[in-house]
Amino acid sequence: MADPRRRRRRPGGQPPAPTTRVDAARLAAYEVCRAVRVDDAYTNLVLPHVLRRHGLSGRDAGFATELAAGSLRRRGTYDTILTACIDRPLAKVEVKVLDVLRLGTHQLLSMRVPPHAALSATVDLARSVAGPGAAGFVNAVLRRVSEADLGTWVRRVAPDPGADPLGFAAVAHSHPRWVVEALSSALEATGAGDELDALLAADNEPPRVVLVARPGRAEVSELPGEATRWSPYGVVLESGDPSSVPAVAEGRAGVQDEG
Repeated sequence: MADPRRRRRRPGGQPPAPTTRVDAARLAAYEVCRAVRVDDAYTNLVLPHVLRRHGLSGRDAGFATELAAGSLRRRGTYDTILTACIDRPLAKVEVKVLDVLRLGTHQLLSMRVPPHAALSATVDLARSVAGPGAAGFVNAVLRRVSEADLGTWVRRVAPDPGADPLGFAAVAHSHPRWVVEALSSALEATGAGDELDALLAADNEPPRVVLVARPGRAEVSELPGEATRWSPYGVVLESGDPSSVPAVAEGRAGVQDEG
């Protein structure tokens, strides 16, 4: 009798290739980044659909949200770092692989993910979406990225802040240089030039999702989250898909900035 524990072999005597199991949250983040790149999609619009498709909620949905949004938000900084870690122009790197590298870089430099977990899971993602050759390349590049923290990398790859402060700010805060120059000029004109770095940093803060109970149609107590500071009708949703909240799905509450 054949040993059931033995792996079935393909014709030619080779065992079947092992199936790579990809973390659903990371795959969802990749799909969001791909939609932004391929379809010019808006992150906040495509994300809820992707989360639902993968059945993600709670902490997993929050992880996928920060991974996708964060890697897109800090793309300028991460691409400058990746350029220093890759022996070819980024334009020569397959776009799918570049998306994966940005996701891995965000985990390593800006999220509380242990380096070994970030490397292993991102390599599995690369293998799944771009093949085994890409997995080896991603592993090598991300190991280089993991050699330093974000602040150290910025100091290595950005222009000298003394000689080119706006160039340094553009890399450090992941904004196009022309945006930094225009904002700097506007601030200088009002005597607020010293606020440039603080404003650029604030622009990279993850936006808060605020749910509002429509007066007379819903009660704030129906909405999950912490009460807003100013409005008596709102709560801050820390994670998850707003459309999964019954009052939102029924149109009795909505998503709206507190201001």
